[in-house]
Amino acid sequence: MPDINAFVFDLDGTLVQTERLKARSYAKAAVALCPENVTEDDVMEAYKDVVGESRQVVATTLMERFGLEAVSAEHMTEIGVDAPWQAFVQLRLGYYHDLVGDPDVLRENRWPHSLALLERARENQCAVALATTSRRTQACHVLDVLGHDDTFDFVATADDVARTKPHPEIYRMCAVELGVAPEHILAIEDSPTGTEAALAAGLHCIAFGTPFTEARLRAESSLDDRWIVTDPNDLLNTVDTLLEEPALSK
Repeated sequence: MPDINAFVFDLDGTLVQTERLKARSYAKAAVALCPENVTEDDVMEAYKDVVGESRQVVATTLMERFGLEAVSAEHMTEIGVDAPWQAFVQLRLGYYHDLVGDPDVLRENRWPHSLALLERARENQCAVALATTSRRTQACHVLDVLGHDDTFDFVATADDVARTKPHPEIYRMCAVELGVAPEHILAIEDSPTGTEAALAAGLHCIAFGTPFTEARLRAESSLDDRWIVTDPNDLLNTVDTLLEEPALSK
């Protein structure tokens, strides 16, 4: 039987539905900029095409799709930024901070199935780490609200690496800090950028396809479809299936 000694969890979209909250924040900012021509539903749908990408890519893509470049540029001076996409991001962050700053909103958007796997890993005395592209302050706030501020043996954030996902640096760091070889670690992800980072670092990976990430996971991820979970209730069984493989298949 394969020997998995550690788990590394992504945060956004994996432990908590922050991707949905991010989508809402971009949607609210877009509607605030152009209420006559943009709807929140349209922006949230478009966000699915860029989930997991950098803020610059997300903002630039959405601005181009909904014609927000000029109106975003009008806010550059008052916000104190040098590019329209930065102005759009700053406007969006105001909405996002309001959403994630509300503990009730975060608790309503947690993913129970992933948290159950995390708790089972701890009960089985597996080492656990977090690998997130969020900033440390934001990640620690979310973990505190979820009651998991002291659950992880190691927490790696965007503040700790020079290159974020899909580069494997953050997963390599987790392996080193946990003292576990990559081939004995299972990563739990939700986006193509995250799965590619984990696989490139030599970890095994299972991805949960959320409404925001499922289509891109199937189109862009190197994962076999067996390891892409779309029904939350199937996550634990999928992990067990992978662990029972004669030789783990990435």
